[in-house]
Amino acid sequence: MYIVDLLGIIIPIMMFYSAPLIFTALGGVFSERSGVINIGLEGLMVIGAFSSIVFNLAYAETLGALTPWLSILVGTIIGGLFSIMHAVASISFRADQTVSGVAINLMAVGLGVFLTREFYGKGQTDMITQPFYTQSVPFLSDIPIIGDIFFKGIYYTSYIAIVVAIIAWFVIYKTPFGLRLRAVGEHPMAADTNGINVTKIRYIAVILSGILAGMGGAIYAQTITFNFSGSTIVGQGFMSIAAVIFGKWHPIGALGAALFFGFAQSLSVIGGTVPFLANVPNVYLVIAPYVLTILALAGFIGRADAPKANGVPYIKGSR
Repeated sequence: MYIVDLLGIIIPIMMFYSAPLIFTALGGVFSERSGVINIGLEGLMVIGAFSSIVFNLAYAETLGALTPWLSILVGTIIGGLFSIMHAVASISFRADQTVSGVAINLMAVGLGVFLTREFYGKGQTDMITQPFYTQSVPFLSDIPIIGDIFFKGIYYTSYIAIVVAIIAWFVIYKTPFGLRLRAVGEHPMAADTNGINVTKIRYIAVILSGILAGMGGAIYAQTITFNFSGSTIVGQGFMSIAAVIFGKWHPIGALGAALFFGFAQSLSVIGGTVPFLANVPNVYLVIAPYVLTILALAGFIGRADAPKANGVPYIKGSR
């Protein structure tokens, strides 16, 4: 029973930390499958986190328990709108996609901090009063062993993230849109020749990446930090990019990589309850996610093949 109790502690916290990474990594999969590198996932998470917290603080008394769900919707919409700048720069103007993504990151943090000071007169917002809370799933939590591990004390957003990953897999690999998306990312000229609007598909993919990253940022802010500051999203977007690469640009692969990185982040929380980690200094557990990210990329990036047209602007009629 000790193992069951230990898993009952580890798995809910792992899924809790993984959910924002899953959403954001799926956004990266859509964008890069279309041939557009999106380094700006970090900034899109930031703007999603900022807008969701501001909405939550403004409407918590009016909307009550519905507030965090509507705040996710706001963060999702703002993330999608913000990503249009990256789409215009990298697709229409054929700017360097990496530079455009970095600009999105810098702009999002600067804008978020500036507006926070304007709205609240300080470097961070107040703490929200209507965050997400852990819950037990009715009936399923009563199942012996499995119920204690997977369905008690968990956020519903974690289950939604897994469902969205499965939907993303179906869309990319089982629908006409997914076929066009992959064709555009592999050989845009051939896709164009067959009547596929390369620009339209890439715009949709980049905006989808903004929607999902904004959702990830909104969930992170309302389940982990409960407020917004310039340091709310620190490295989460880059970790999501690593999950895209580690997962070989596949939705289910990105899901697995995000769960792995979520587990790495949870070590600093659960370290005291795990016997073989109890004596490890906390600072090592805090940096573990970033070290494991580097090691994962160093071990797998050479064997992971990106879409062939990834990062290459498409000029109609060019080879």
